[in-house]
Amino acid sequence: MVDNTQGDAGVGSTFEAPGDADFDRLTSLAAALLHAPAAVLALADQAGVLSFHSHFGIDADQAATAIATEPGSPAAAFAFHLAVPIVVPGREVGSLVVLDREQRSAPDPAQLRQLEALASLAASLIMLRDSSLAGARAEAALVHAETRRAVALQAAALASWVWDPRTGVVECDTLLPELFNMPPATRMRARDIVVAIDRRDIDKTRKMFREALEGSDDYSGEYRIKGTHPPRWLAARGRVVERDAEGRPTLVFGVNYDITERRHAEERQRLLLREINHRVKNTLATVQALASQTVRYAREPREFLDAFSQRLRALGLAHGLLSEYEWRGIGIRDLARLELSPFDDTDAPRISIVGQDALLTPDQALGFALILHELASNALKYGALSVPRGKVSLSWTIKGGKGAKRLNLEWMESGGPEVSPPEHHGFGSILIRRSLAKVISSEVRHEFHPEGVRAEISMPFGEPAESTP
Repeated sequence: MVDNTQGDAGVGSTFEAPGDADFDRLTSLAAALLHAPAAVLALADQAGVLSFHSHFGIDADQAATAIATEPGSPAAAFAFHLAVPIVVPGREVGSLVVLDREQRSAPDPAQLRQLEALASLAASLIMLRDSSLAGARAEAALVHAETRRAVALQAAALASWVWDPRTGVVECDTLLPELFNMPPATRMRARDIVVAIDRRDIDKTRKMFREALEGSDDYSGEYRIKGTHPPRWLAARGRVVERDAEGRPTLVFGVNYDITERRHAEERQRLLLREINHRVKNTLATVQALASQTVRYAREPREFLDAFSQRLRALGLAHGLLSEYEWRGIGIRDLARLELSPFDDTDAPRISIVGQDALLTPDQALGFALILHELASNALKYGALSVPRGKVSLSWTIKGGKGAKRLNLEWMESGGPEVSPPEHHGFGSILIRRSLAKVISSEVRHEFHPEGVRAEISMPFGEPAESTP
């Protein structure tokens, strides 16, 4: 028998918890057991704050006063006060208290054992509810974790799956069949998935899976999906997580995700590097030719350095623009503006550029860049751009039908000194005529009319680029 009512908590630290039918039956049984008018079941939290989960025969205020007052004190409202502790493993969590305003003798041992049995029943009920609450919390946490996992997989576009090699059945989310270009499903046969892999990658994929199943545990592979154009690439990552007593795999977890964009980017990168390597070789050959021919036609070192540096600069501008376009070609308008801007005056422009924009191939762009540089350099030294009133017109048209189109460009100078044909052609004139030698069926005419130099360039052409102002 324990006369302990958690009095240290005080009346101000007590409150009434919501009613509970199970605890109400216990308090009524406790009162009936001792033929007493009142009983209380009080529980305390770890901070010692009491909550009345049940009170029988008295109201909550009377129960709070009775529990908070020391038995036998002048302020005690109940002469008889018998408290039996409610104990769960490791700690005392409250009391089952029987009250009477009249003094009475102590209960006999049988009654006390029965009262202790009721307190033990209360403890069992408390543990059961705590266990149920913990289970509910664990289940909620599991649902939350699963939801979070599903959201993460969806956000990352990951298709998750579980494969049982013994049955050949794959449990999966709805994204997996979509990635394999198959009808919606959440259960699939492993062999159907393998059949969906492009035959070019299937042997390698099977070998990697066998290695994982036979002992390495981890699987990592990339493959194309059959029947997709352009090819859809998937990456797969998996792990054997369970094996039987003989070491045979019984459960494999994994994910698949789309890497098509990455593979296409890598392929573009490889093509670009291949193109750059090709262009570097061609550029070195071009630079070597420019250097040797410039030396051959230069009358003194300074003349060679100036001419060679300017030609390299023209070549470098075209290369820079091609790099920006990943060597897919250059719009003729962009190239013309870039190469001719050093020769023009932005405040009073004297070079006009007119024509529908057109996409030049890398070979066309490099050849055209050198031609424009030589024409503009000659115009600045001897032609229309050597005098304030001189002007230059660059224009082009696209003629011919599909598959046989040609780009025809015209360079016309006017307002400059009277022109007479040169007695001998320098390297600049030769460069103008030969710069498009790599472009099959290209033609360059370079004529010296008294009113101004004129050049006509014709070359094969694919399709016009988008129109620009």
